[in-house]
Amino acid sequence: MSKERENITEDLQKLQDPERATISSKFFKTGKGEYGEGDIFLGIKVLELRKIAKKHSGVPLDDIGLLMKNNIHEYRLISLFILVLKYNKEDSNGKKEIVDFYLSNLKYVNNWDLVDSSAPHILGNFLMDKDKSILYKLARSDNLWERRTAMLSTFTFIKNNRFDDAIKISEILLFDKHDLIHKAVGWMLREIGKRDLKTEEEFLQKHFKEIPRTMLRYAIEKFDKDKRKFYMSRSPEYSH
Repeated sequence: MSKERENITEDLQKLQDPERATISSKFFKTGKGEYGEGDIFLGIKVLELRKIAKKHSGVPLDDIGLLMKNNIHEYRLISLFILVLKYNKEDSNGKKEIVDFYLSNLKYVNNWDLVDSSAPHILGNFLMDKDKSILYKLARSDNLWERRTAMLSTFTFIKNNRFDDAIKISEILLFDKHDLIHKAVGWMLREIGKRDLKTEEEFLQKHFKEIPRTMLRYAIEKFDKDKRKFYMSRSPEYSH
């Protein structure tokens, strides 16, 4: 183990909290058959993880890769925090190297907070002005986390008032069976609506007969009471 990675490990072990770890294990659904089955938690607050990541942001990619492969959740999360920090400091060539590294290790980005903390900031940022076919491939993946990665990567586009890819990927994921995808799509639709309500409502009008209710609830969360009631009343009870 390199000295840098050893220091990160020591910092993490000092902050572990068994009581919080138990709560996190339940929150992130680590039981048999649940989406986070087998994930292990130390019980460290995200704010503390970010502090450690900033302290060790110079750790090389090889060490980040080893942290990403660890079966302890906070090791994987801090590796992604560090990776985002490194990405933000790099030039275009360095950014491409990190994106390639990220994609080659995507199977370890395997819970919703890991996806949400990395996909928009790395993959979404990099693809802003590039071919986005990788996102459409991920959106059609059998892997839950790859599909969420596709959707969350569009958050960066949305923040820059570019909605086309988010809408198209939302349509691909419209019939997804997992509520974590319903929530992700609804969230991104809501973000579109904050910037361009017409675009969001065009999507809702087009798909109101088929949109899952969880997705719809997330999408219309910021609407006024009457408008929320209008959309919910038009949507059939939709369950998978």
